[in-house]
Amino acid sequence: MSAQSIPVPVESLPSLHDQHERLVSLGLEVPDLPADLTGDLLVLHPRHTPAALLAPLLRLGDHAGFVVEDLTDLAEFVPAPGVEVPEADLYAVTAPERGDEYANLSPDEVAPQIRARDRDLMTVSEGLAWALQVPAVIERNHCFMTTGSRKPAARPGKLDARVPALWISNGTGRDGAARRNAPKVGWCWAGNRHTWLGIASVGARNT
Repeated sequence: MSAQSIPVPVESLPSLHDQHERLVSLGLEVPDLPADLTGDLLVLHPRHTPAALLAPLLRLGDHAGFVVEDLTDLAEFVPAPGVEVPEADLYAVTAPERGDEYANLSPDEVAPQIRARDRDLMTVSEGLAWALQVPAVIERNHCFMTTGSRKPAARPGKLDARVPALWISNGTGRDGAARRNAPKVGWCWAGNRHTWLGIASVGARNT
């Protein structure tokens, strides 16, 4: 699939009020919804609610989400260079896109293309927030990387080569057969291409 392919449409998001109620219903500690907050997707800042706490709340059918065993350092993935996430514990993003049209292109290749469209890279917390509201956004053969989250490498000024991604487990390897068809947070190499993983982005972030 090339960057000119037509993205697979995904279900529309509920209102911010309904999203807020959904997060509360999941047992999360959620700040009050600002009356003047605008946007399409409600997001809890990872400082307030770490991504690793959101992943198990994901559901696809009867299957609960999980973080892969070799991503124990998920909390160390912070906004990538150039990605500006608001300081507020609760914020909203506009126009999230799964980035199906970028499947079979690497994060390294796509980042400049997304920014040339005056959009920004989606973080893993934003991707999880989306999937909590619209589980169908994680669709077999149409899943996505959240390249707005990167881990600084030990060498100053360098980044860990991994990027987080959300997709559906095949129940193989360390995932275990019981997790087949469960939504998962895994990782991919920033320089690798995957035909079944888009690269997600957002239009803007509001508080």
